[in-house]
Amino acid sequence: MTTAEAHKDSGIGKDLVVYVFLLVLAAIQFVIAYQNITADQMFERMLIVAIVEAGVALLFFMHLNENRGLRWFVVISTVAVLLFLQYGWTDAHRLANGVPWAK
Repeated sequence: MTTAEAHKDSGIGKDLVVYVFLLVLAAIQFVIAYQNITADQMFERMLIVAIVEAGVALLFFMHLNENRGLRWFVVISTVAVLLFLQYGWTDAHRLANGVPWAK
């Protein structure tokens, strides 16, 4: 790595661009919140903006854009946890309400 490349990577330019982008996304959320739309439409729009915002934060502040192995580990772990939660939900619902054929 040359000195110019090291200086380019260590600058705050990329961090500043990401910070401004996150501020723009927060402003978009503010605009969406004050629109006269239904709750379903607001939920969809806010969820899309929140997913984009979380993706940017993960990529740049957790340095997932630099390490491919760490990125795959986070993706696979997140999907596994969500699947385990989904499959565990039916049992938790059954334990809370009892089995339907027992009544």
